[in-house]
Amino acid sequence: MPKTSPKLKTRYICSSCGSAQMRWTGKCPDCGEWNTLVEEVYQEAKGESHRSSLSAVQPQRLNEISSEEFQRLPVEIGELSRVLGGGIVPGSLVLIGGEPGIGKSTLLLQAAVSVARTSGTTLYVSGEESGQQLKMRAERLGVGNSDLLLLTDTNLDNMVYQIETIRPRLAVIDSIQTMYLDGVPASAGTVSQVRECAQHLQSMAKSTNIPVFIVGHVTKDGAIAGPKVLEHIVDTVLQLEGDRFHALRLLRSMKNRFGTTSEVGVFEMAGAGMVEVTNPSEAFLAERLNNAPGSAIAVMMEGTRPLLVEVQALTSFTQNPMPRRTVNGFDYNRLFILLAVLSKRVGIRLHDQDVFINIVGGMTIDEPAADLAVAAAIASASKGIAVPSDTAIIGEIGLSGELRSVGQLTSRLNEAARLGFRHCIIPKTTRPIESPSQVMQLLPARSLGEALDALFQV
Repeated sequence: MPKTSPKLKTRYICSSCGSAQMRWTGKCPDCGEWNTLVEEVYQEAKGESHRSSLSAVQPQRLNEISSEEFQRLPVEIGELSRVLGGGIVPGSLVLIGGEPGIGKSTLLLQAAVSVARTSGTTLYVSGEESGQQLKMRAERLGVGNSDLLLLTDTNLDNMVYQIETIRPRLAVIDSIQTMYLDGVPASAGTVSQVRECAQHLQSMAKSTNIPVFIVGHVTKDGAIAGPKVLEHIVDTVLQLEGDRFHALRLLRSMKNRFGTTSEVGVFEMAGAGMVEVTNPSEAFLAERLNNAPGSAIAVMMEGTRPLLVEVQALTSFTQNPMPRRTVNGFDYNRLFILLAVLSKRVGIRLHDQDVFINIVGGMTIDEPAADLAVAAAIASASKGIAVPSDTAIIGEIGLSGELRSVGQLTSRLNEAARLGFRHCIIPKTTRPIESPSQVMQLLPARSLGEALDALFQV
């Protein structure tokens, strides 16, 4: 009997969680997100199984597997190398996301040129720009004479063929949403195309031991567009963050199978591309106005790196029965907790005050160690008394107004002392804490009230 082709069917895939539904609904029944179900046409697979198609790979004993350290490809961009865990792992699949114009393509073009210069041939594939556009950008970045190979195509089959033929040391795909496979009955950028293209690239990277960087677009909420399973397919997920109206950019590792996810790289968007910021604390404090009420310095930790950032607060009298609470770069709900503690435990009247909080430089703070700095900035703005410009602030605040210790305190103090701060408010603990230098004075406090008293008497 003649063979019949598989029947095409329709299902709906949630772009948030990746679950499949047989009919469209406004709300995903699995994750609860609205308007995330996208139509997908697929072929029903036959239930037959053939023993001859099984893999010949056999299980190995754990003690028989070599644990030798794999050789990473060096990257001259130190901030990128830090976030990746020390270099590029051969055969890895790395996804980098970020808002349009944030600098994803620029950073990856610089990384591709760096690998081409130090390790060998590198292939840059673009489905969004022509060869002339890429050439103009390369010349603007000062790398126009590089031996980097450029390919402008959106057919993934041809792309995989070129990679397997050329065998580059690194391949960059910009972007995954523009690529398509001939065998998938859907247009480029759909859930099915993005997922299938990512799986093909993963299989190719593992079989050839060629690392692949892919660029992913983001949704209006900042999440990487496409099915959530895309982030599970890749080995590393990098997120490039920053305010388009500020020059600083932060590269965070959201997932990393070959390194830590707590590191962050800091760059500055300049005319010559993404420039490394080796001392980000000085960049965040460069335009600080000394002795201004409502300004305080918090000492944060981004991975193993301490960062000093300026917290700004402004309070303004209002006759509105519901005062405004506006935050930029700080947790909205955490602000309400700090305002309640300031009002109940310290006695600062804020029920008739609009409160505005801003983290300078486009930074986003989600570490509890910034609680005391935010509270101090609010108290300073409310009282009209400036926080001393040579004082840094570290501490987490509890609901009873007590100060709780934070981790890596020594590293934070050393960074503050290096930048010239002479005093530091810290939580009082039973463990002995030595001053990082003879010129820095530590001011321990058990509660928020003690900290504010010591702060405004420095």
